[in-house]
Amino acid sequence: MADRPRQGLVLASLAAVAALPLLAACTDNSSSADPAGQPDPRRLTVKATDTACTLSATTAPSGRLTFSVTNGGSTVTEFYLLQQDGKTIVGEMENIGPGLSRDLVVTAATGSYVTACKPGMVGDGIRAAFTVTASDAEPTNADQELIAQATEEYEDYVRAQTDHLVAATREFTAAYKSGRHAQARHLYPRARVYWERIEPVAESFGDIDPKLDLREADLEAGQAWTGWHRIEKDLWPARAHGYQQLSAAGRATYADDLTSTTKVLYDKAQKLTITSDQISNGARELMDEVATGKVTGEEEYWSRTDLWDFQANVDGARAGFEALRPVLTQRDPELEAAIAGRFDALQKLLDGHRVGDGFQTYDALSKEQVKTLSDAVNALSEPLSKLTAAVV
Repeated sequence: MADRPRQGLVLASLAAVAALPLLAACTDNSSSADPAGQPDPRRLTVKATDTACTLSATTAPSGRLTFSVTNGGSTVTEFYLLQQDGKTIVGEMENIGPGLSRDLVVTAATGSYVTACKPGMVGDGIRAAFTVTASDAEPTNADQELIAQATEEYEDYVRAQTDHLVAATREFTAAYKSGRHAQARHLYPRARVYWERIEPVAESFGDIDPKLDLREADLEAGQAWTGWHRIEKDLWPARAHGYQQLSAAGRATYADDLTSTTKVLYDKAQKLTITSDQISNGARELMDEVATGKVTGEEEYWSRTDLWDFQANVDGARAGFEALRPVLTQRDPELEAAIAGRFDALQKLLDGHRVGDGFQTYDALSKEQVKTLSDAVNALSEPLSKLTAAVV
């Protein structure tokens, strides 16, 4: 999703292109203290409040970093580690409620970064410079071959999804531009599944995510509204009282913009380089997306096609898990079994809401059904949150 109040895969987001500073490979930094009893410089605390974002240190040696974020404020917050440009996401932890603590685990190479806390999950957040210094840390894991296979498999998955997304978006926008609204409404959720499966990747590419997926409710003053949800409103205007549907010229403007920005995403994905922590954090972030947008019915406000997005997020999270599953099976078979079992349980519930090749609309669900889905999402999110620490 784009930067929005309802946000919760990030994934610490998947990093972008090879030209950007790459996240390091898995490194054995598991000890919380050095032999002299000093605190591990790669374990940092973050105290987030409504007005401050205080880190225990503003530098750390390269390798596996753990940011333990505690929200001492009055609103839900997020924490980000960004590249020096302040846009590209290296890692993120969303939906940290007041009084709660959550850990963000990433691997970071030498370079300059930016940290940010976002009270209320809006705006640019409270930002500060952060530096990762050179160290002699080297990958020491015995299963580096499995990790290499996992990253290659997931990179192929992302590229395949963007390829399908480009084709499906072109078909959708062609129907929309020509005024074939019934066909466009049919194609809308079916095209978006390719986006929703890999959304955390898009979040790592700067402003592509808000250009494609910003909701009207999350617009900031003066911000242009483009993308899927701008067209969604035009196709399903019933809930927009007094809304005047776009002219043919207006439809063409937004359709062409959606198509061209999707092609930019495709081009960037072809150069994608991913690390194991980005895959695992991405799986977690996708389930956060489900918990905070899809299962609540907030994502597809106009069309009520949230369950299509829900399924796509689960698909993307499971793809990340399956890529890393051989590594996890070696390191923590009990966690592997727990995650797999809860994916299966959630999928069984989702299958119960299928209609033809799609799903019921969100407004057809009862409160009890929504709660059952929500409970299953939470049950999966708990073991999935431990995946990064197990495979990095």
